[in-house]
Amino acid sequence: MQAPDAVITGWGHYVPERVLTNADLERMVGTTNEWIVERSGIRERRIVGDHESTCSMAAAAGRAALARARVSATDLDVVIIATTTPDYLLPTAAAVVQHELGATNAGIFDLGAACAGFIYGLAVARGLIAAGSARRILVVGAETISRYVDWSDRSTCVLFGDGAGAVVVEASAEGPGIASAVLRGDGAKSELLTVKGGGSKHPPTLESVRDKLHHIRMQGSEVFKVAVPSMAAAAEEAIAQAGLRLKDIDLLVPHQANLRIIEAVAKRLRLDASKVFTNIEHYGNTSAASIPIALSEAIEQGRVHRGDRLVFAAFGGGMTWGAAVVNWTAG
Repeated sequence: MQAPDAVITGWGHYVPERVLTNADLERMVGTTNEWIVERSGIRERRIVGDHESTCSMAAAAGRAALARARVSATDLDVVIIATTTPDYLLPTAAAVVQHELGATNAGIFDLGAACAGFIYGLAVARGLIAAGSARRILVVGAETISRYVDWSDRSTCVLFGDGAGAVVVEASAEGPGIASAVLRGDGAKSELLTVKGGGSKHPPTLESVRDKLHHIRMQGSEVFKVAVPSMAAAAEEAIAQAGLRLKDIDLLVPHQANLRIIEAVAKRLRLDASKVFTNIEHYGNTSAASIPIALSEAIEQGRVHRGDRLVFAAFGGGMTWGAAVVNWTAG
């Protein structure tokens, strides 16, 4: 008996109303709009309000995806939340979101793969469906990075924003929707992007707060050197696994980390700019949320059509990276 295929049937995203512009940052830290745009392509980002969190955004994005798929929360078999910024260590973000949505029949867990988390989540969903363990899965990428930013560090505070994106993945006999997924990582390079405070090695203390261990630290130029070849190689491998060639790809939806990185990856893949979707200008780097937010917006803007072949590619702290090919089956 042939294993069922996994297809994306619903999508949605949520971003906070509060906009933090480059002009705002000029008043907060020693930087300029020109410096930020030149190095990242970012002009503004969204920041959570006092009553918003990773889980509230994830639930909002999840509701939108369920509505689009015409799936009831009670029909979900699994809820996967890809995040490195959950509301709590316990309960998991998936537990909170399950309760918010009323997904009472679903298994629940968080997935931590930093900015590559959404692709890892898609791969897990695909595997669970192929194994016959689930038929309907909600995969959400959600992050509140702003609460881990050191607003005195201009090398990182200008880059990140908050948001959530979600997809519903269902079993189907139509043919492979998620046609391939490539997951990679290199823990030897973990020092390039870290948040050292808050775990069991450096639990929250007065000293850990004083020493700013709970903030993001990044070696930007070194991350760039890893990100570009890793994302491109993963994308090429995923395309080959799907039985396709680069010329068959209709749209690359990459992790929105840095416009320079996106352009360099597209160049390596020999993809014209018309085949690359970007929204980093408006949202900055939303980590695991960036690809599902970008996918949702690309669909809204008419950039994705039934029969299109999409490539998702991402990298993140860990280091982690990966890529997936999706045959778009939704109308």
